[in-house]
Amino acid sequence: MRKQREQVAVKVKTLHPDAAIPRYAKALDAGFDLVAVEDVIIAPGETAKIKTGLAFAIPDGYELQVRPRSGISAKTKLRISNSPGTIDAGYRGEVAILMDNIRIPSGAISHECFDLSEQPIQVEQPVDRHAYLIRKGERIAQGVLCEVPLAMFEQVAELDETERGAGGFGSSGVGTQSK
Repeated sequence: MRKQREQVAVKVKTLHPDAAIPRYAKALDAGFDLVAVEDVIIAPGETAKIKTGLAFAIPDGYELQVRPRSGISAKTKLRISNSPGTIDAGYRGEVAILMDNIRIPSGAISHECFDLSEQPIQVEQPVDRHAYLIRKGERIAQGVLCEVPLAMFEQVAELDETERGAGGFGSSGVGTQSK
């Protein structure tokens, strides 16, 4: 028998007539869809701010994490800049997605770029061939509501020892070790 998930009321305000109220695509999804409210072209090597036309009142004790959609990451060279992005409970402005086109400029300028399916698409203005067009109404990211406890910081003279210690990136190696 499936456990009933806790539901948390989140107020959402539409700031654009074409804004899509978030929804979960499937019953067991952790993330809900965030949708673009305008067409945006992202040139290679550039970052674009893609508006959702939505503002949220996240309840105290929670954050809204903005995460990539796996299909976009798998099929394209588009990446969410600050992933996961955090929308704090005190923020009431429009949620926008910062997206990077990590392709290298081709130097070929034309009226053709790529869509989110990596298919060539015609555009009105001249663009670098490695640009992407995000269309109004496309699902561009997902939001996940997460509980956030407050840290209570305690200054100490020493920290307890661990196996890793002060080892940083790569300190545990890259391969698996069998015993």
